[in-house]
Amino acid sequence: MKTGLNILWFLLGGWALGLIWYLAAIVMTLSIIGLPWARACWEIGTLSLWPFGREVISDAELTGEESMPMGILRLLANIIWLPFGLVLAVGHLAHAVVMACTIIGIPFAIQDLKLAGISLFPVGKRVVSTELAQAARNANAAIQVGTIRRPF
Repeated sequence: MKTGLNILWFLLGGWALGLIWYLAAIVMTLSIIGLPWARACWEIGTLSLWPFGREVISDAELTGEESMPMGILRLLANIIWLPFGLVLAVGHLAHAVVMACTIIGIPFAIQDLKLAGISLFPVGKRVVSTELAQAARNANAAIQVGTIRRPF
């Protein structure tokens, strides 16, 4: 099912979204100053091409660890990005509303909502398969349960 939806998404404009995000990643890389956003643009491009069966997950949630200096840098990069992200997110939200008005468009509206979310705060996010995201969440939950169950 997700393969068919991904093909339909790709044919109906996903290729254009992905291409734009990949070009933005190249421009960000060449500017040197835009390096923190280059990876984020690449991740959004990946999600824009084939959104079904993929999820957005934070680096910390994926790896199970977060370093304070990197967290602060990611926060600053996301704050700088926010004006651009708001414009992109509003566009995806508007498209999601239009798509949700039809029964056939509801799955596409959900994907637009994922794109709106990552457009707001992209730095420090990864696009991975749904299975990998669930495995990372389960592993983190097991670690947290283990720390709670430790005797004093």
